Amino acid sequence: MTATIALVDDDRNILTSVSMALEAEGYKTRTFTDGAEALRALQQKPADLILLDIKMPRMDGMEMLGRLRRDSQVPVILLTSKDEEIDEVLGLKMGADDYMRKPFSQRLLIERIKALLRRTELAKGGEGVEEKTLVRGDLVLDANRHYCTWKGAPVSLTVTEFLILQSLAQRPGHVKSRDQLMDAAYDDDVYVDDRTIDSHVKRIRKKFKQADDDFDSIETLYGVGYRYKEPT
Repeated sequence: MTATIALVDDDRNILTSVSMALEAEGYKTRTFTDGAEALRALQQKPADLILLDIKMPRMDGMEMLGRLRRDSQVPVILLTSKDEEIDEVLGLKMGADDYMRKPFSQRLLIERIKALLRRTELAKGGEGVEEKTLVRGDLVLDANRHYCTWKGAPVSLTVTEFLILQSLAQRPGHVKSRDQLMDAAYDDDVYVDDRTIDSHVKRIRKKFKQADDDFDSIETLYGVGYRYKEPT
C-alpha cells in the first residue's frame, strides 16, 4: 500500500517542493501550515509518517509532537534549522524518530523517509524478524502488533525505541555498543551520533519507570554501551 506522508511547515515553498518530490516517488501527501490544524486532522485521519517543522506560529512543532505522543506512535522526522541543536535533542527526548536540518537535500530527505518506513515495518514484525514475540522476564515485545508490556502493563514505544529495546533484549547480559544500536534502529545509509542513541535510551527508561518505579533492566556501561540485565 502507498504510504501517506504528512508535511507540517509554515513555509509554503517547502511544502510545495517536498510534496512534489514525494509524489514523484509514489507517496501520497497531506500538507499543513499550522500545527493545531495538522493535529486535529491527523487525529481524525492518521498518516503513515509526519515531517514536522519545529518553528511555526500558534502551535510549534514541539508542542504538536508532545500532544501527538499522548496517544500516537506515528513515525516523526523533525525539520530543524542549523542553529537549533538544543531543540533537536529535546525533540528526540520527546519521541521524534529522526531529524533533518534545513536547508536539506530532497534526495537525502526521501532516503531518510524510506529508511524510517522500513524500520516501521521491521518493528511490526516484517520480513527479516525471526522472533515475532520476545519474552524476557517481565518484558514482552510483540513485533506483529508493535506492542510492549512490562509486568502486564502496556508501554507505548516509538518505532526507534522499539527496535533499540528489541536489540538489547534479544541477548540479555551482552553489551551492545552505541554503533550496534544504531545499526539495529537505523538503516546503513543513515548516520546518527551517540547522543541520539543516548536520548532514545533515556526516553525508554522514563517510559518503563512510569510503569514501574523499580525498573532497572537497562544498564549503562560508561564508555562502552548498554546492556539488558539477565531476568532473575
